[in-house]
Amino acid sequence: MKILVCISNVPDTTSKITFTDNNTAFNTAGIQYIINPYDEIALARAVELAGNGQGTITVIHVGEASADPTIRKALAIGADDAVRIDAPPRDAWFVANQIASYAKTQGFDLILTGRESIDYNGSLVQGYIAELLGIPSVSIAKKLDINGTNATVEREIEGGKEVIQIPLPAVIGTAEGVAEPKIPNMRGIMSARSKPLEVIAAIDVPALSHITHFDTPPARGNVKLVDKDDIAQLVELLHSEAKVI
Repeated sequence: MKILVCISNVPDTTSKITFTDNNTAFNTAGIQYIINPYDEIALARAVELAGNGQGTITVIHVGEASADPTIRKALAIGADDAVRIDAPPRDAWFVANQIASYAKTQGFDLILTGRESIDYNGSLVQGYIAELLGIPSVSIAKKLDINGTNATVEREIEGGKEVIQIPLPAVIGTAEGVAEPKIPNMRGIMSARSKPLEVIAAIDVPALSHITHFDTPPARGNVKLVDKDDIAQLVELLHSEAKVI
């Protein structure tokens, strides 16, 4: 089985987020980057599926050379080789087109992504890739099993679970529960240094959107303490200030 895992390079969840150029660009100064956590789940499941010589894993990332340490970590976790499309990840449509352009000639049986990236939370790339390749896709997968030429996917729906069987090749967007993220061991870290990382040029993709500006959440206001027995004051504050009733 040939598996392609798509990874994003995202700010660590503890990072302080600020913007530059009149709030039109993300401020990368002092930011520590990590593999997108949902993509790390996808990679962990790929390692399980490809274990004991059952398959090969390629990781792909759309980004610049600054993301190479993140890609090397994916190789240390268990990917066999990596591809970096040498271009800034402009938006989900651009990223999906780059990945689909590479994948369409490689004969992958399974393409895995995270359910979303934790920086933009768009949940768009997985569906775009599948549409561009003309293959099935399932998002927010909580469980994934491969049976011959079919994938069985379990996903949560309101009030229960849904189990879907789809033919391969397919694109699956993974969520918590599919696998436990793996920590690279020393052997993996050492071997990652010599594993292939191919850098290829991006294809031209017309821009369909652009970001005009970013806004940060408003600062938290002062906290008002209300006596637990003063229900009338609490109701008044919820009505006149919080405006929730």
